[in-house]
Amino acid sequence: MRNTGFKNDMTMMYVMHDALRRELRHLTRITADPTRDPRDVLRGAVGWEMFTQYLHVHHGAEDDVLWPAIRPAAADRPDELAVLDAMDAEHAMIDPGLAAFDEAVADRDAGPERLAAIVARLVTGLGAHLDHEEKEGLAVVDAHATPELLQRFGAEHGKRLGADVSRYFPWLLEDASPEDVETALRPLPEPVRQAFHQQWRPAFAALDRWGTKAA
Repeated sequence: MRNTGFKNDMTMMYVMHDALRRELRHLTRITADPTRDPRDVLRGAVGWEMFTQYLHVHHGAEDDVLWPAIRPAAADRPDELAVLDAMDAEHAMIDPGLAAFDEAVADRDAGPERLAAIVARLVTGLGAHLDHEEKEGLAVVDAHATPELLQRFGAEHGKRLGADVSRYFPWLLEDASPEDVETALRPLPEPVRQAFHQQWRPAFAALDRWGTKAA
């Protein structure tokens, strides 16, 4: 359940976390399907490319813009610094899991069980990090972040995405509520909002990003 007691609007954080959890559910479903080798499904899957790219965008913006700006304000608060340290440590543990996934998908000698085990660890590890950030990390952010910092954080997302915003926003908002879609699109110029509804979202809906539509 979302914390609605923040003074800052944390909608975009929750929407991003929801999108990452959704993709983890796709990975779990694919690796649990006994009728197909998940390595065949996931090899070259654009869904995995998008998941890892947008995860790196989000975590990179946190590591380079958000957390460093929060740390000085929390300097005399050991409990809050411990939360920030945990965020850094949890981020550092995710990249090895992504690399292990890529290795397992390419491994034709081991059985698909290896990939399923790696996905299970990724789901557990990233899921725990998202939960921890929502339960403790966002409260630290809310205590010290200014609206200007959050705008800078959002702008860093946009800078790292570049032209890929046309895929990112439909990916981000695939299962979002109408209220969250409105919040996410509100800062964008009207022509961009129209492009989202008329072009970007339909194109994304037609994308077989996990290679399972034909199956």
